[in-house]
Parts: sequence; C-alpha cells; structure tokens
Amino acid sequence: MEAGRFIASGIRFKGKMAVVATAVSFFIIILSLAISGGFRQRIRSGLGELSGDIAITGTRINYFSPEDPIRSDAAWLPGVERVRGVREVRPVVYRAGIVKNEESIQGVLFKALPDTARLAVSIPRRLSDALGLKPGDDMLTYFVGERLAVRKFKVRDIYDPLVEADENMVVFAPLADIQRVNGWAPNEVSTMEVLLDNAYRARDIQRSKAGEIGIIASMTRGEDEPHVLARAAADCYSALFDWLDLIDFNVFTILLLMILVAGFNMVSGLLIMLFRNISTIGTLKAMGMNDRGIGGVFLRVASGTVLKGMLWGNALALLFCLVQGTTHFIHLNPANYFVSFVPVHIDIVSIIAVDALAYVAIMLLLLIPSLFIAKVDPADTVRVK
Repeated sequence: MEAGRFIASGIRFKGKMAVVATAVSFFIIILSLAISGGFRQRIRSGLGELSGDIAITGTRINYFSPEDPIRSDAAWLPGVERVRGVREVRPVVYRAGIVKNEESIQGVLFKALPDTARLAVSIPRRLSDALGLKPGDDMLTYFVGERLAVRKFKVRDIYDPLVEADENMVVFAPLADIQRVNGWAPNEVSTMEVLLDNAYRARDIQRSKAGEIGIIASMTRGEDEPHVLARAAADCYSALFDWLDLIDFNVFTILLLMILVAGFNMVSGLLIMLFRNISTIGTLKAMGMNDRGIGGVFLRVASGTVLKGMLWGNALALLFCLVQGTTHFIHLNPANYFVSFVPVHIDIVSIIAVDALAYVAIMLLLLIPSLFIAKVDPADTVRVK
C-alpha cells in the first residue's frame, strides 16, 4: 500500500458539521439544476404545443376573417423537414370564435390540428370554469367574418395548459372542421408549425433555425405558392425566455455560493484537523516526508469527506426530485410562474459535470490550509511533546 494512503487511513476527519454543510450545499446545487431544467423543459414544451417552436405563416394573418392561406403540401416542405433538429412539421389552422351559453359569451382562439374526430374539441380549464362546460357537453360557437358561421362542437376533454402566459383561451379542434368554417381546401392552412428536438429549443438556436428555414422556404418556393415567413417562438414570447435566462443566472449564482459555502466549511474543518494532528505532521517531517507529501495525506482524508457529503447531497436531492416529479406536492401559482407545480428534470450528464466542477473547486480551496504544513517545525513539535 502507498505510504500516503496508509497514513491517511489512520487519520479521522472529526468535523461532522463540514460533512453536513457539504451535503446541504450539494443538495441545493442539484435541486437548483433540476428545478431550472424542469422550468426550461416545461415552458419550452408548453410553448411548442401552444404555437410550435417555429411558425411558418403567410405575410398576412387575420384570425377573424382568414385570408391568404399557405399550402400544407408546399414545394419547400421536404427541405424544411430535412433541417437538422426538426422533429415534426404539422399543419395548423387558427380561427377566432365566440363561445356562448345561456348566460354569457367568451372569446376563444381555435387551434385546429390533424384529427380524425369530427366536431370534438379540447377546451382549457379556464373556459370550462367560465362557462360551466364539462366533457360531453355541447359548445355552441360563432365565427364572425365576412359571413357568420355557427358550429356546435362536443367537448371531448378539458386540459390544463402547461403555459398560461397567453391571454387567449386556446381550444383544440379537428383541422378539417375549421378548414370548412374558413371555406378552405384540405391543403390550405394558416400555419405550418415546426417542432424541434429538445436540444434545439434554446433561444439562440431557435432563432438560427427560423432563419435557416425561412431561407429554405424562400429559395424552394413554387411559382404559384405564396411568400411565407418563419418566426421563432423565442421572438413571440421573449418575456418567457427572458424569465428562463434569469432562472439560469440565479442557478449560476446559487452554484457559486454553495461551492464557496462547502469549500470554506471544509477549509475550517481541515484547519482543525491539522491543528489536532500537529505532532503527527512534525513526526512525518522528522521521518523525511516533504510538505507536499504530508499535504497529500490530509487532502486525501478531506477528499473522502467531500465525497461523502457529495454522495449524501446527491442522494437526497434525487430522492426529492423523484417524489416531486411523481406527486407534484409543491404547488405554484400559474399566474406568477406559468406552471401549477414545481417542475423537476434530472439530467445525469449535467449533474455529473457540476459534481466534478464543485469537487475540483473545493479541493483547490483546500490547498489554502495545506500551506500551514510548511510552517510546522519538527523541533518545536518535539519540544511540545
């Protein structure tokens, strides 16, 4: 066995508070990462369902009196589908409508997606509460434009939107039903929504992909096809992405503070251990071991303590994330946080990377008390004995 490892095995780190502080610090670090990732995933996913990550539309959009539809079988579609990061391109028809019951009326925005059901809609809970609608009820809807159209839809289900930042209450309906309301052909739609893989949903990447898709659509457009524009959800909902950036900044701040807290707690614990073992340090020097070797012995002991605190912190944080992810027992106000519960997302790669970064940073901080070893004089240590 290596001499340093053998000596380190006989030294015990007695600073239990340092272990606890390290565990708490890593618990908060991992929890911050998981919650930040949860918000990022939930909100981006919610925006994807609400408006797509990138919307390809005509040059004019009018939800009340639809004009200038684009084609769902346009010549540029295959090129867009081949863009790296594109998961799906789906046709969508938007149309504003007015829902009426015996007592009140409510303006809504219909979002029509490909669906085999006829006249069956999914409504948000806010609309259900406002008009007292429940699954199985009829929903009388008026579409106002150049001509008045009336449809009686059947409420299929009620959904809780992941993102409730938009004032419009979005009703999901079958594509063919709203195309008939607009008097459009089966290949005429309001928008072609592009859904991206999760790795491509960051603000800058979305904008870059929107620019790339816009160029492809312009260059491969058929002669008889209308001009189209590609817009990223990050531009339509910039406030939400600013909020996510603020969360990321807060997580970085928490990460830095927790590393410093754990580091300085370990520094104080290591100093105490060095003072308690000053005679051992003097003896090792007298036996010919240099300062670097002695420092390595005590850093090895401290490293074991850091790893113990790290493991406990990680285990508790992952357990908390498992419970919160399955039960959602901590609730939030959607009006302030856009989601109704604290979301968590575990990214093992990020956790390992942050653990490694924090461990290295703490061990570097522990080099500071190791300088104390150079001040120990074996002669003084012997006299003390």
